[in-house]
Amino acid sequence: MDPIKAMSLLNRACPYLARTGMTALQGLADAGLSGGGMRSLSTSAVEQARCGVCPGHTGQSALLAKASECPVVGPSIRANDAAAAAKAAKATQQAPVTACPYAKCVDPADADGKVNVNASRPSKAVGAGAGADAAPVSHDSQEGAFDYEGLYQARLAKKHGDKSYRYFNNINRLAGRFPQAHTANAANLVTVWCSNDYLGQSKNPVVVDAMKDALDMYGAGAGGTRNIAGNSALHLRLEAELAALHRMEAALVFSSCFVANDATISTLCSALPDCVIFSDKMNHASMILGIRHSGARKHVFNHNDLAHLEELLAQYPRSTPKLIAFESVYSMSGTVGRIPEICALAKKYGAITYLDEVHAVGMYGPHGAGVAEHYDYEASLSAPVGQRIPGSLMEQVDIVTGTLGKAFGIVGGYIAASSSLVDMIRSYAPGFIFTTSLPPPINAGAVASIQYLSGSQRERFLQQTHVRQLKSDLALAGIPVVPNPSHIVPVLVGDAERAKMASDMLLTEHNIYVQSINYPTVPVGEERLRITPSPGHSADMRSRLVGALDSVWNRLGLRRTADWEREGGRCGVGESRVNSEEHVGWKRGVEYMWEDHQLKQARDYEMARKGAVPITPAIPETVQQVISATMV
Repeated sequence: MDPIKAMSLLNRACPYLARTGMTALQGLADAGLSGGGMRSLSTSAVEQARCGVCPGHTGQSALLAKASECPVVGPSIRANDAAAAAKAAKATQQAPVTACPYAKCVDPADADGKVNVNASRPSKAVGAGAGADAAPVSHDSQEGAFDYEGLYQARLAKKHGDKSYRYFNNINRLAGRFPQAHTANAANLVTVWCSNDYLGQSKNPVVVDAMKDALDMYGAGAGGTRNIAGNSALHLRLEAELAALHRMEAALVFSSCFVANDATISTLCSALPDCVIFSDKMNHASMILGIRHSGARKHVFNHNDLAHLEELLAQYPRSTPKLIAFESVYSMSGTVGRIPEICALAKKYGAITYLDEVHAVGMYGPHGAGVAEHYDYEASLSAPVGQRIPGSLMEQVDIVTGTLGKAFGIVGGYIAASSSLVDMIRSYAPGFIFTTSLPPPINAGAVASIQYLSGSQRERFLQQTHVRQLKSDLALAGIPVVPNPSHIVPVLVGDAERAKMASDMLLTEHNIYVQSINYPTVPVGEERLRITPSPGHSADMRSRLVGALDSVWNRLGLRRTADWEREGGRCGVGESRVNSEEHVGWKRGVEYMWEDHQLKQARDYEMARKGAVPITPAIPETVQQVISATMV
C-alpha cells in the first residue's frame, strides 16, 4: 500500500493520531531505522526487529511506536506482534536464523544463543554499506574478544624458537674517541667494528660546528612539512648539493632512504601504465616494500644474473614501461651491482634504471658520489662537481637514491634524477608530502659533510687501506670472509644461534662489538658477522680483532675457510674464483674497487693538500694509547 495513503487511513481510524498532521506523521514514519525508509504499517514490531541473537531495540519506526499507544489500534498491533513472535520462536527451534548475518557463527545446540567464536565469520560485512535491508551489528553479545596479546606472544615465540629474535645492545659511541663507545656502564669501553658511520663523519668538527651554528640560528625542529612551514633555504641548499654531486638536474630529500625508496618506487610505478618492475633478488627491504605498494607486476632476477634479467625483459615489448631496481653495493654481502651491463640492457629493452647507492655514497668516486662515479674515476676527477660528463655511466642511470645516514654521518635519504621526475614525486608521494621535514641542523650538517667529502680523499684512503689489511689478516687466519670488492667484511658463520653466541663473546670477553646478522636480513644458513673498518681503526685494534675472532672460532668450533671449501662452499666462501667473480659484480680480475693507482692518487692528493703531512688514522695516537691501556 502507498505509504501516504496508509498514513491517511490510520489517521482516520485512530482517534489518538487523528489530531496529528500529515507532515508530523511523515516525520514519525521516517524516524525508523536509518536507511530503512517507511515500512508497511502492517509489519509487526517483531518482524522489524533485527534477530533473536542480536539483542537491542526492535527497530520500530517512531510512527508504529506511537500507534501502539493508541487505545483503538494499539491492542491490534500488540496481538499481531504476539502472533508473529510465536511464529518466529517456532521457526527458530526448527533451524538457524539464516537471515541473520551471524547465523553461521551460532551453534544450534546452544540454547542460550551464545556466539560460537570458533565458527567462521560471515563473508559479507553488515551495517553501513551492506544494503538497505541489513540491520546494524550489535556489540552487546557474549562473543569473546580476539586474543591480541596471545598473537603477539606467539609471534615472538616463533622468533625465539628459530633463533632469529633480535637483541639490541646498548652502545653509546663517543665522538672524542671514535671508533670507541661505552656500554650501559659508562666505564666499560668497547671498540665498535660494525658501524655504518663508515667514515666517522658524525664526529667531524666541520660537520658538528655546522650543526651547532644552525641550531643556534634556526632552532631544533623543522616546524612542519615541506608544504607547511617546513621548507627552508637549508633544504634547498642540501638538494642542490646532492643534485650536483650526482650530476643530475634535481634532488629531493626524505626523512630516510627507506622512505625515499618506498615513496618513489610506489608513486612512480603506480603512475606508469602497466608498469613492470625487475628487482634484484638481494635488494633492500625498502625497495621491496615500494614495489609491493606500487601494485605493479614484478619479476625478481637472480643476484647479478644478467642472462636471467635479459630473459625476463625480453618477455615484454619495448613500449611497456619498465623499471630495473638494483643496488651498487649490497650491504650484507659487499657485492657490487653490474651497473654498466644493467644500463645497457635497460636501453635495449626500453626500461629505466633505479640505482640504490646507499652503501656507496661518500666512499666511492673521487668526490664520493658512489660506484657509478667510480667507474669513470679519471673523468670525474677532472670534471667540476655538477658538470655533465657525456657518455659517462652516471649519465646512463635514470634515478639514484642515497642516504645521509651512513658515510655522510647524519640522517635522511634522497633521490636524484631529472627535474620533471623529481617534481612529480614531490607532488604525488605521500611519504614526502605528509611528514615533517628534516630539521635545520640536520640539513646544515649534511651540506657540510657532502662538501667536505667532495674535497677530501683522506677518509676514503684510510678506510680502503684498513679494509685491505683486515681482509688479508683474516685470510691468513682462515676466518671465512664472503668475497667482495667493497669496504664490507662479512664473516660467515652459517648458524643463527652460534652467530649470536660469537657476537656476545666478542663483546663480553674481548670488548669488541660486532653485530650478528640473521634471517630475514640474510638467508637461513648464511648468518654472519658484519665488520666495517673505518678510518679510525688502528693497527692495534685490528690485531686485537683478528685475535679475538680466532679465539671465538676455536671455542665454538666454527667452520673456517678450508672447512667450507671441503663442503662445496657457500655464498662465495670456499668457491672457485670464477664463481666468486660472477657473484661479486666488479671488473673481472680486479680484486678491489679502489685500485692501487687510485689509492696512490688519493694519497698524493692529500699529501699535497696538507703540506706533505703524512696521512694518519683519524683517532689521535694519544687517545689510542689511553684506550689500549683501558682494554688491558
